[in-house]
Amino acid sequence: MNLYPAIDLKDGNCVRLLRGEMDAATVFNNDPAAQARSFQDAGCQWLHLVDLNGAIEGRPVNGDAVSAILTALDIPVQLGGGIRDEDTAQTWLEAGVRRVIIGTLAMRQPDLVADLCRRHPGRVVIGIDGRDGKVAVEGWVEQSEMPVLDLARHFEGAGAGAVIYTDIDRDGAMQGHNVAATAALADGLSTPVIASGGVTNLDDLRALKVEAGRGIDGVIVGRALYDGAFDVVDALAVLC
Repeated sequence: MNLYPAIDLKDGNCVRLLRGEMDAATVFNNDPAAQARSFQDAGCQWLHLVDLNGAIEGRPVNGDAVSAILTALDIPVQLGGGIRDEDTAQTWLEAGVRRVIIGTLAMRQPDLVADLCRRHPGRVVIGIDGRDGKVAVEGWVEQSEMPVLDLARHFEGAGAGAVIYTDIDRDGAMQGHNVAATAALADGLSTPVIASGGVTNLDDLRALKVEAGRGIDGVIVGRALYDGAFDVVDALAVLC
């Protein structure tokens, strides 16, 4: 199972949010490229990167920080936030991002995103953020009535690299990951699922590892690493 250490970018800094609230951001590092290198040096094989300003504004905002990270790393990067049209996705893929994460656009124009998946096999990830089993969009500020599983199933067979499922109520709150919800989603899909949100300790990782056979590819971890709940080496020892 893969560990995806997370770097969330806000105003050029590496931050973490509490339950998706932009006003509840804590700055952990003002040099995101250095933070990214530290994850690579510790043995991570992927980096998960989100342009938080972009997610709100609907366009790339932290492009300079993303470019600096891409230059600094040898490991692949998956990037989300502000990718709301085909041209933006194409630009990032050509810039060296291994996988683009499509969230709001996947909800608004699922057929377009499915076609993008088919034209870039394995390089488009569907990011689904949920509260109470329903999809949230526009940087988590708008709640829909679309069930998470229904949206995810739209991309079955289209060549999506993965589905990232984030339980917003758990994200950044250090309350434990919702393993049951993630595993249930994975049960309903053939596309690999990446768990996200709420990982607090190594027991959360152990619980996810137990369910890996149900289709959980990996787990995104942010605040727990920054707060020192555990380190990358210990996390990799549990997951790999």
